[in-house]
Amino acid sequence: MTDQPKLRLGTRQSPLAMAQAGEARDRLCAAQGWPVSAIELVPVRASGDKVQDRPLAEIGGKALWTKELDEWIAEGRIDAAVHSMKDVETIRPASLAIAAVLPRADVRDVLIGAASVAQIPRGARVGTSAPRRAAQLLHHRPDCEVVMFRGNVATRLAKLAAGEADVTLLAAAGLARLDKRGVGTPMDAREWLPAPAQGAIGIECRADDTVTRALIAAVDDASSRATVMAERALLAALGGTCHSPVAAHSTLQGGDIVLRAALFSPDGAERVDGECTVSGSDGTASAGLAADLLARASAGIAVHFGGAA
Repeated sequence: MTDQPKLRLGTRQSPLAMAQAGEARDRLCAAQGWPVSAIELVPVRASGDKVQDRPLAEIGGKALWTKELDEWIAEGRIDAAVHSMKDVETIRPASLAIAAVLPRADVRDVLIGAASVAQIPRGARVGTSAPRRAAQLLHHRPDCEVVMFRGNVATRLAKLAAGEADVTLLAAAGLARLDKRGVGTPMDAREWLPAPAQGAIGIECRADDTVTRALIAAVDDASSRATVMAERALLAALGGTCHSPVAAHSTLQGGDIVLRAALFSPDGAERVDGECTVSGSDGTASAGLAADLLARASAGIAVHFGGAA
């Protein structure tokens, strides 16, 4: 082969993002029979990584994770970008295509600092910047106090160790990808619903770049794509934003997907649940579930939905 890489994969610079990009590279090289050197990882500093002292929703939402990578693809500086799918806006530019969703990892949240939600000390401070985690925790434990936690996994664990909070919640998939398995207690995803698309890595490229799309499609996992897209269709139909406390969990049953979801008021006092069976890929069932949830939601919940995701 020549000295030029066959693909340039863009990624955010955080340790977790780099680990995810490494997984994407390794899977692509294995599928194509390439040496690891055939794919160059190109770190790009995302806007969301530059501001750590405010909640994401206050400074621009999920687009802060994708903006620079989108620009680099458009400019031809990279061929594709690796994303954590839960951080990708549901409405994407028509010029881009999600060419692959890698086999989905553990979708669960992990509770760190207590053995269970019931065993969190009364009045404890819970560190999180995720509206879903905050609302779901307050729904079960209204006596607790939520304190804002942003930063990468190591930063949040360091804040916890420094006593800035008593407990926190992190994604099991992220901990595993950073070789931190065994930290904390995994939550039952049937009782503590995760974020839509949690645990999934996606690879995005130009929609009209047929060569790159075909190369990347070799690592697309059909069942993972199906569950992720069902959850993203739900989020899109809800008009969910970074402010919206929404949780979702998909399970495969035969050829269908059973999608469960819950919407919360930010203080956790109000909750509405529902589920549907997704048989196709057009998002109709997910949209129907979204409509049903919003129809039954209180004003305290509904006001946080209906915007652009």
